[in-house]
Amino acid sequence: DSNSIALQTRLTMKESSQGKEQSDYSEGFYRHHSERYAEVAHQLLQSVYIRSSHPALKGDMDLLERLKELVPGRRGLDAGCGSGARDVFDFWNIGYDVYGIDSVEENIEVAKQLHPEIADRVSVADMRYPLEFSDGSFDFVICSAVIQHIAPEQVFNVTLRELARVLKSGGILQLMFKNGVGVETVFDQDYGVSRSFQLYDEQNILRELSSNGVSLVESEDSKQLGGIMYFTDPKPMKHCVFFARKLSKS
Repeated sequence: DSNSIALQTRLTMKESSQGKEQSDYSEGFYRHHSERYAEVAHQLLQSVYIRSSHPALKGDMDLLERLKELVPGRRGLDAGCGSGARDVFDFWNIGYDVYGIDSVEENIEVAKQLHPEIADRVSVADMRYPLEFSDGSFDFVICSAVIQHIAPEQVFNVTLRELARVLKSGGILQLMFKNGVGVETVFDQDYGVSRSFQLYDEQNILRELSSNGVSLVESEDSKQLGGIMYFTDPKPMKHCVFFARKLSKS
């Protein structure tokens, strides 16, 4: 349960921090590196994977193309859009009614500077707390590499429930997170700093989503992205990613 996960996380953090200097973590990292982060994202420097569990999954763009095939409509939310809001702009640019939120004000400011066309579509919001959107607001929600910055208590008690709540019936959640147990610190050469991430077990995540009416989308054949997928990014760190659909109420 979430309490045992939280305890395990605190113990792991304590063990991993002994004898190591403090790492640049979460909001602090993005405040200091917002412009560089946008550059890394737009140049796809960490968006092409070095290994993957699925032959059709080679990078972020493959996921987004599959998402477009799955979604029931064109209204979407990038929950944790990151500095520059790359995906919000790309979806908006091809006609989607898409919005982005991020907890770091500097990330949103960089997005407005890079893409003034979407300035009214990106805003500051903290996913550790309830979202200011009505139930069933979106046909799809993208939440990529976000929950790794949020404590398990909040992820399981707030964030995942909110992602499910704002989806329409039939809507699609694309969820990506760093995979494992506890907290891992890695040196990120694109920024020249060590970064720490909360790891999550995919089965715990899927159980919580299922209890909120959101179910894993399996692949229809071996060429389509679906089911539980894994990849390693260039840092390198292992990730899990999947699509899940909001079930219609009976």
